[in-house]
Amino acid sequence: MTIPKSLQTTLVHTDYQAPEGFAAFPGAIHHASTVLFKNVAAMRSGDWKEKNAYTYGLHGTPTTFTLEARLAEIEDGKHCLLAPSGLAAIAMVDFALLKAGDDVLLPDNVYNPNRELGSWLSADFGVTARYYDPLIGEGIAALIQPNTKLIWTEAPGSVSMEVPDLPAICKAAHERGVVVALDNTWSAGLALRGFELGVDIIMQALTKYQSGGSDVLMGAVITRDPALHERLSLSHMRLGMGVGADDAYLVARGLPTMRLRFDAHDAAARKLAAWLQARPEITRVLHPAFTDCPGHEIWKRDFSGAGGLFSVVFDERYTEAQTDRFVDALKFFKIGYSWGGANSLVMPYRIQRMRNDWQDKGILVRFNVGLEDINDLIADIERALGELQ
Repeated sequence: MTIPKSLQTTLVHTDYQAPEGFAAFPGAIHHASTVLFKNVAAMRSGDWKEKNAYTYGLHGTPTTFTLEARLAEIEDGKHCLLAPSGLAAIAMVDFALLKAGDDVLLPDNVYNPNRELGSWLSADFGVTARYYDPLIGEGIAALIQPNTKLIWTEAPGSVSMEVPDLPAICKAAHERGVVVALDNTWSAGLALRGFELGVDIIMQALTKYQSGGSDVLMGAVITRDPALHERLSLSHMRLGMGVGADDAYLVARGLPTMRLRFDAHDAAARKLAAWLQARPEITRVLHPAFTDCPGHEIWKRDFSGAGGLFSVVFDERYTEAQTDRFVDALKFFKIGYSWGGANSLVMPYRIQRMRNDWQDKGILVRFNVGLEDINDLIADIERALGELQ
């Protein structure tokens, strides 16, 4: 039945329906805050936690559901939740599993915003946050208390690059009923199979290799256990962690080429790291594939690749002012945080202020090797090293 309507109502309510049968490689971008229900029964039967129906834009559309499913497949997980950033994904895990009186353990090389979050939990929420040697392995058993509910791991640390013994940490944790979460951003789920090594939750910043364009902020939390997923889903809902459909599309668009890009970053980074290892200005190359990196043997055992991110330590005879001049002199390496995009990045760190147990006195500088010609990048660094004199 055709219902008469004015021009103004026609502007809001159209009778047109696009024909079915359209197919293309890109998934459709479904924008929605309000989701429409066929009838009241459909509205009442949908369960946003089970994702068996669409209920509200915050809980997902076909665009975000599809991305979540693809990310879970990459990690060989079963459930995935998207968050507005990697840090938001970390917060989702913390608020899902921790309450006043609980204890969380974090590696001393943890992503610094995660450390800041731990400090906030301690100061304002009554949660004790303690830090452990990232190479502690099975020794973490001695640190686990009756109120320890969560252990964060990062493989490797994204600045100082230590590689933890995940199976040993997970074994000690699980014997005491403690959940282990892994920040697997460095390998994008491609070079490290976290669930096979025993972790319970995998977090990634999709800002990196997944998008590949240095233009998206997003995070993901992936699990296998339904009960953990439900706790995380409630945290996700209560914190209002929705993501936009356009951003979800950009991440999904990057996935088909991610393995090719990751391998290209990896090959170039190893060449640059080997070149830097031979330079007299550098005392240590902190790349997990190189023997100078703490946890190198664990990396060989557990990883199948490395990506484009690594750090170096300059000889202690060089001052911060000198290494700053080196960084400023680089042309192809731009100064900026993050990694995984086509453009190479560099960042000097005051690592002694970030760590409780750091021994090196030299300045640490981190490189993200992009997709430029490796010979151009080497020449760029060689020119900039002249500024150290």
